[in-house]
Amino acid sequence: MAAQFLSSLADNALLVAAIALLVQQDAPSWLTPYLKFFFVVSYVVLAPYVGAFADRYPKGHVMFIANTIKVVGCMLMLWDTDPLLAYAIVGLGAAAYSPAKYGILTEYLPHRQLVVANGWIEGLTVVSILLGTVLGGILIHVRVSGVLLHLDMPLIETPIDTPAEAAIAVIVIVYTLAALFNLKVPRTGVTLKPISVHPLVTIRDFARCIGHLWRDRLGQISLAVTTLFWGAGATLQFIVIEWARTALGFDLSKAAILQGVTAFGIAIGAVLASLWVSLDRAVRVIPLGAAMGLVVISMNYVHDVWLAIVLMVLIGALAGFFVVPMNALLQHRGHHLVGAGRSIAVQNFNENSSILVMIALYSLLLNVGHSIYFVILVYGLFVSTTMLLVQWWYLHNRRVHAAEMEQMLAFARAEVPPPPL
Repeated sequence: MAAQFLSSLADNALLVAAIALLVQQDAPSWLTPYLKFFFVVSYVVLAPYVGAFADRYPKGHVMFIANTIKVVGCMLMLWDTDPLLAYAIVGLGAAAYSPAKYGILTEYLPHRQLVVANGWIEGLTVVSILLGTVLGGILIHVRVSGVLLHLDMPLIETPIDTPAEAAIAVIVIVYTLAALFNLKVPRTGVTLKPISVHPLVTIRDFARCIGHLWRDRLGQISLAVTTLFWGAGATLQFIVIEWARTALGFDLSKAAILQGVTAFGIAIGAVLASLWVSLDRAVRVIPLGAAMGLVVISMNYVHDVWLAIVLMVLIGALAGFFVVPMNALLQHRGHHLVGAGRSIAVQNFNENSSILVMIALYSLLLNVGHSIYFVILVYGLFVSTTMLLVQWWYLHNRRVHAAEMEQMLAFARAEVPPPPL
């Protein structure tokens, strides 16, 4: 948990610092979302391999290697590498990290505790998003960066000359601390799975895992929800920053802090979900996704700072409350169908494909001249409509495949052995 907190803290602070780096280079506003685009490309391209890699080696070792790759990406930013390319290297580390950090939960715990465990991990992760976003905003602030830039090391010349670069240097230290904590993650005793030496065999195995999860009556519902949610969530990060600039007159530093307020709401929702929602009832929270989309549309009518804060907390709470149970349900089904690391890799592949598409569409809407208010309207309607469609899909499965669905839900309640593949 400490390693995950520090790594996620650095991830979110780095996004703000990378945006500041693009602003420093006078990059157009529509280019900013492509930071996220380049970050998640590795999740999609390397998904067949990172899941197998996470199941081949102890999870703590995998996370240590991943955080080391993130440090390399940060160092490239400091040495004047294109920010998008350097951020893609950090994304490579994040792609390798994710199957290990979530896969270890199903190795440590019985499935009845997965919602609670996800509540802790997601709650802690979201707190790190909150603090990381705020940390990024603080580090690029003129007063703080001014102090950092005056901290010279004797006889050592560094390429750190701007507020963004000073922030990235601090973030390197945080990633290094996370890597050190990774070394202390104990082994779970789970049998490690070999990796095929032939890359095409790995791809075929990954395709088989995707098919298993999408054909599973509960797996397909949870996978659809999390795929849509994370694509929408990544876009919302940039929507909040642009909306705060336009509607509230915030600069990047203040907008980043407001973005962190949303994460605070997600933490509240995640904790409440872990307390109130059992694994077999996870699907009942899907309508909250539709409600979140409608609440997002109300951003167009808010111009007061305090009302904006309340709205961001509410949006975050709705998001956290419905995504944590769905994540746990997907991990539960995936662990028994294809294995812990592979199931997370499948989840990452789908979710980050959604992020690539939605980030590209968001950037396109801004590039052709649509206002942020129009983007918010389209975004909110899209989220609400798709979540209602998933709810209809689930109810259809309950009607048409009643016996199979009841067996799966009973398995989630640990009343029966797992159904055969």
